[in-house]
Amino acid sequence: MTPSLFDHKKYTLPAPARPLRLALRALCCAGLVLLPAFLPAQTEKAVIDRVVATVGSEILLLSEVQEQLSYARQQQADLPEAYSCVIVQNLLVQKLLVHQAKIDSVEVKDEEVENQLEARIERLRQYFNQDEKAIEEYYGQNVNEIKEQMRGDMRSQLLAERMQGQITEKATITPSEVQAFFSNIPKDSLPYFNSEVEVREIIYKPQVNAVEKAKARLRLEELRQRIAEGGENFAELAKKYSEDPGSGSNGGDLGWQKRGALVPEFEAAAYKLEPEQISQIVETEFGFHLIQLLERRGNLLHARHILIKPQITDDDLSKAEARLDSIRQLILSNNISFTVAVKLFGDKNTPSYNNDGRVANPRTGNTFFEVADLDTNIFFAIDGLNPGDVTEPVPFRAPDGARYFRLIQLQSRSKPHKADLKQDYNKIQSAALEQKKGEYLERWVLDKLRSTFLSVGDLYRGCPNLQLLLSKAPTQRP
Repeated sequence: MTPSLFDHKKYTLPAPARPLRLALRALCCAGLVLLPAFLPAQTEKAVIDRVVATVGSEILLLSEVQEQLSYARQQQADLPEAYSCVIVQNLLVQKLLVHQAKIDSVEVKDEEVENQLEARIERLRQYFNQDEKAIEEYYGQNVNEIKEQMRGDMRSQLLAERMQGQITEKATITPSEVQAFFSNIPKDSLPYFNSEVEVREIIYKPQVNAVEKAKARLRLEELRQRIAEGGENFAELAKKYSEDPGSGSNGGDLGWQKRGALVPEFEAAAYKLEPEQISQIVETEFGFHLIQLLERRGNLLHARHILIKPQITDDDLSKAEARLDSIRQLILSNNISFTVAVKLFGDKNTPSYNNDGRVANPRTGNTFFEVADLDTNIFFAIDGLNPGDVTEPVPFRAPDGARYFRLIQLQSRSKPHKADLKQDYNKIQSAALEQKKGEYLERWVLDKLRSTFLSVGDLYRGCPNLQLLLSKAPTQRP
């Protein structure tokens, strides 16, 4: 029997302690592109570079393999040396996707690349507690140099993802296929799922009183005067006074942003500025801003700002709690549904607002939480509730320190059980669909390789998992 590139016949449901996913041993559609979240440290990249494989118009460098292997070992220290063969296979498929994307003129806009780069860099800043000196010491490069190094890889990643999406977009799954998928799992391999809950929330933002707003505006007016009349440096004042945790330590620099990415009041003021010009005071839902335009390219904007937030007083918090409690009473008396209350009173900047109040589990991507996944405050708030019950207002702090209240509704609570088609249909359906996408991708890869040049050098040519790829493609040694 010819070995499968993807081994998609070996799918099983995983243990419930991990996110439900397909057991693709080599690749899975959702995890095809393996670019690490952060670059390895400079000391880990000390490798004499060379081309180790070529697929179509794309080359694979030894440094790319080593970086992936280094990143994988950060996640699992006991990986065997032969794991590099798996990395080479994954990267070859990525390169094939990029090669075909270029042939098919698949488009990735510059602004998409910049937005993804900025998001990646922001995660890096968070990892280093916003200490850019620590980043530079670790990597031997400043943030701008890191972004420049990552730009080509990011574009390739987006091209590969878009090409992969086009290949698998027509994959659908029928109920009978879901049932067949589940029936093929050996009964003794079915996992035992722990108790899970689903919750909905209404996030309510306390309103700042007029006195505190006036104080914040005055502080920013003084800073504007120091810049406009005193000649002080905008970036230095941003580092010292801005209350934006994401940009303050970077001199208020927001990076390149596309039109529509910023709140309307901020964006309207920023697009009216000329390069180096400073705005008047701009009020948004986040506070008061002083904006300096750095550069504009069509619908792309590069600006920096200083944010001053009005202080929330104890009285403001008490009023917010009372307001949310009155909303709870309306829900409990059936004068308003939870869904309507989310839209009328919820904070539209929270992810759950656009999901009917449903809270997504960041570890799994679905709305089911095991006890270990729940925020501690939510766990204690819903303890003892029955499905449909709503908590009293629960105070909490956002990652940036902002203070909020929320109502939490327990949607469902399952008992511990062995995987069951009726009870766990959505999870099983998702697994079956991912298997089908894997099959689509496998067929595409093997078919495309029949007409695409593939060359693997001696270093990895003997990898057992590459033999199927090599047997399909017109190859020669480099």
